[in-house]
Amino acid sequence: MPAYQHLLDDAIKYGVTKGGSVEEQIDNTMDKLFVNFGVEILKKLPGRVSTEVDARLSYDKEGMVAKGLKFIDLYKEAGISKERVLIKLSSTWEGIQAGKELEEKHGVHCNMTLMFSFAQAVACAEAKVTLASAFVGRIFDWYRENTDRKSFEPHEDPGVLSVTKIYNYYKKFDYSTVVMGASFRNTGQVKALAGCDLLTISPALLSELSQDHSTVKETLTVEKAKACDLEKVHLDEKAFRWEHNEDRMAVEKLSDGIRKFAADAMKLETMIKEKILNVKNGK
Repeated sequence: MPAYQHLLDDAIKYGVTKGGSVEEQIDNTMDKLFVNFGVEILKKLPGRVSTEVDARLSYDKEGMVAKGLKFIDLYKEAGISKERVLIKLSSTWEGIQAGKELEEKHGVHCNMTLMFSFAQAVACAEAKVTLASAFVGRIFDWYRENTDRKSFEPHEDPGVLSVTKIYNYYKKFDYSTVVMGASFRNTGQVKALAGCDLLTISPALLSELSQDHSTVKETLTVEKAKACDLEKVHLDEKAFRWEHNEDRMAVEKLSDGIRKFAADAMKLETMIKEKILNVKNGK
């Protein structure tokens, strides 16, 4: 997009100036580009922006921590406080532990993404990360593709039920982690989660909701959560891996999400490599 060409140009200049091998220049360019877009978003909106760590680091705790701190340093150089940034990490065991270290040791807020299982939610709460993104729509998609059910009423939608359970568990046991419902497929799912801490909703669904004048009742509340029949769970690494593995949907959607995020990163790398080489060749 021409309007954002200057952000790419600045990132390439940064990457080339940092020097090193072509691969190192590509890596630095990509990091700077992500931060440039984050800074641009923060000029227009209040609150925080999420910047995602490369999905190819999803099973590398140390790599995720290092990348997250690098993003924070780049934001600092751009005059943005770490309080306005969320480092987005895959909800693997390694990703959750990276989030725990970033929060505890460095005061860096984390957004755990690709959450599909209750085990992931419990581990994120125990790690005391700032935000957990639970994927309503992708869970819904899996059940449509892998069961005989092709439609669900909002109150029985598996994605809605997943977020509801996570919200109730967090509130019942006073966890500080914020729950954010994500990847909605229809407005019924959105309305069924009224009262959730946060919801991220596409422009298309927001437009549809703006034309909906029906009364929406708050379905998720702290009071209801406190009254839920849920037991507190502790998961070490072994228990986490077993419990997560027992959820076929979660295993498949997590690995699929990581692969797709990684594929997108590689496409971007290819484009940036071409542009870096053009700059070096004076084109």
